[in-house]
Amino acid sequence: MFGVYVHVPFCSTRCGYCDFNTYTPGELGTSASPASYLDALGRELALAAPQGRPADTVFIGGGTPSLLGAAGLTRVLDMVRDSFGLAPGAEVTTESNPESVSPEFFSGLLEAGFTRVSLGMQSASSSVLRVLDRTHTPGRAVDAAREARAAGFDHVNLDMIYGTPTETDDDVRRTLDAVLSADVDHVSAYSLIVEDGTAMARKVRRGELPAPDEDVYADRYEIISSRLEESGFDWYEVSNWARPGGECRHNEIYWRDGDWWGAGPGAHSHLGNRRFHNVKHPARYASVLAAGELPIAGEELLSDADRHTEKLMLGLRLRDGIPAGWIAPEGHAVVEKHVAGGLLRHVGDRIALTDAGRLLADGIITDILVAEEA
Repeated sequence: MFGVYVHVPFCSTRCGYCDFNTYTPGELGTSASPASYLDALGRELALAAPQGRPADTVFIGGGTPSLLGAAGLTRVLDMVRDSFGLAPGAEVTTESNPESVSPEFFSGLLEAGFTRVSLGMQSASSSVLRVLDRTHTPGRAVDAAREARAAGFDHVNLDMIYGTPTETDDDVRRTLDAVLSADVDHVSAYSLIVEDGTAMARKVRRGELPAPDEDVYADRYEIISSRLEESGFDWYEVSNWARPGGECRHNEIYWRDGDWWGAGPGAHSHLGNRRFHNVKHPARYASVLAAGELPIAGEELLSDADRHTEKLMLGLRLRDGIPAGWIAPEGHAVVEKHVAGGLLRHVGDRIALTDAGRLLADGIITDILVAEEA
């Protein structure tokens, strides 16, 4: 499959844990705006289209795409449709912030051709949201998900973050209660990563917040996984659960070594053995495109070894795992060690994680790759 990712670099405020390529109005000043961004995005998509093909999936992320409103997001989708084109049955997703959506917003998206909405919930605990510097109220994400469903969306995702300093097991359980009350068909749950340079990292360094704990991460993951799977969700990637038919096809392109064009400031692309990324700042992005050039800031050609490493790193995180034949002979002894230890399993001619192995996926993958390189 081929996907198009569109990055919207605007946020009303900056969350304390976020290191994404996003900008608040105060950070941008008058150097860029949603209007200049949309004009530049249209130029990029038109220049990029000859290198792609009709999109099987479109994913608009950020940042906060919903700040563009339904009209702005409709314009984005129309630009993708007019440049790359959409394959029959294309999946079209946008991320949205619960505070910047409404029933009318969702109705507008559905009419434009969007098929899926992903909402940033993070937690149902007001204290956890304060630590994360999230601005939405605890119940708003559930209300927004219900509004999307009422508008006619069959596919709605809620994002959770677990392991936030000060969070308790009960906070996680209450969040799961809220998620399950929202009638969504997809849940993503990510452990908090304290990234260097963020406000949260500075608070941890000063001792104002405790550092995240790996054992706590494991305990919380087991709580989340058990509750979701008891409630009819199946895990299909280590951090993602869906009801039957609710899997995110766009993200599967990433995990299955597919191709995609990333449009917008700082967006990354992958075409065959070529990987490249755009300039980050919206003003510079618009300036390069105004000159009639693609805004590519850097690129690399991936070797066969690079592709192999990435296929193992991403593919083994999927429930159906990877073909055993992908693993070099030097790695098979490590695979069998982890099979004996209950962390990997043979499924026909494939190798996949067990439930216990999901907790240690990154370490298992590293073990295999190190053995292959020895």
